Amino acid sequence: MKKLVLAFLAFVLAACARFAPLPPTATQAPTAAPLPTAAPLTHVKLAMGYIPDIQFAPFYVAAQKGYFAQQGIDIEFVTMFENDAIPLIGSNDLQFANVSAEQVVQARAQDLPAKYVMKWWEKYPIAIVAKKSSGIAAPSDLAGRKVGLPGLYGASYVGLRALLNSQNIAEGDLQLESIGFTQAEALSAGLVEAAVVYANNEPVKLAAQGEAINVIYVSQFIDLASNGLVTNEQTIKDHPELVRGMVAAVLQGLADTLADPDAAFDLSRKYLTTLTEADAPVARAVLAASIDMWKTDRPGISDKARWETTQATLLDMKLIPSAVDVEQAFTNEFVK
Repeated sequence: MKKLVLAFLAFVLAACARFAPLPPTATQAPTAAPLPTAAPLTHVKLAMGYIPDIQFAPFYVAAQKGYFAQQGIDIEFVTMFENDAIPLIGSNDLQFANVSAEQVVQARAQDLPAKYVMKWWEKYPIAIVAKKSSGIAAPSDLAGRKVGLPGLYGASYVGLRALLNSQNIAEGDLQLESIGFTQAEALSAGLVEAAVVYANNEPVKLAAQGEAINVIYVSQFIDLASNGLVTNEQTIKDHPELVRGMVAAVLQGLADTLADPDAAFDLSRKYLTTLTEADAPVARAVLAASIDMWKTDRPGISDKARWETTQATLLDMKLIPSAVDVEQAFTNEFVK
């Protein structure tokens, strides 16, 4: 009987051993499935103006918050004058740039296939600044006065001429002085009586220095197409989703900047490597003035009438030989 019981127990133990899980060994460890490889980002250079500046905050915010990366873009900001960027855009040696609208019209007149794909500035940023003591407070006060500007080119010159044309004032009625980008210094030193400036920049800095000034805003007298994101027809044809991604990232950066300027300022400081603590309050004021010129209920959308007014000014200035089809100079396709 005892032998029978022992035999039965042996049978039970053998059965348990048969069905019990084996202890894991190195060779039996489950193999994890490989993770999917993320698609590589597309490297994109974006021309941003001749120096890093707080006015480019929407782009800095988009980069810092990963909006470009979310669109599959590895963004690189490069600095150059817009009149140097636009030929590179036309030849497709550069795919994207921040450029003023009149540069695009001039490029099209030279058969360069530049195309404006996103409006950034709602108000044209050019203005005339003068000391209050000069008595210059309206366009009509400029007649016979010495007016400084960077040179007879670019947005400053176009903005001045558009303002004068709107008030039936001839360029020859003013004493124009080419002073480079020294407008604030030249005005403070009395070298000129008024200066053509960016409304969000030099007036803010002059006021911070204690100068009592008057500002004549071009946008109060005439509606011109302003600065925005520009590419070329080849990029639109070959890489439309890249264009759409660039526009989406910048518009999100712009929206965030408008919603929280303080956070935008803090995020932008990474790119403003020469900005000192002493200069930070003025830079913050420049951002506030810029935001006032970006606000719109139609972000990114271009208006044909403004482009036609811009072209009419360029024709009057003889900066283009004949009219171009302005509807080929811009598109709202990538904003909608």
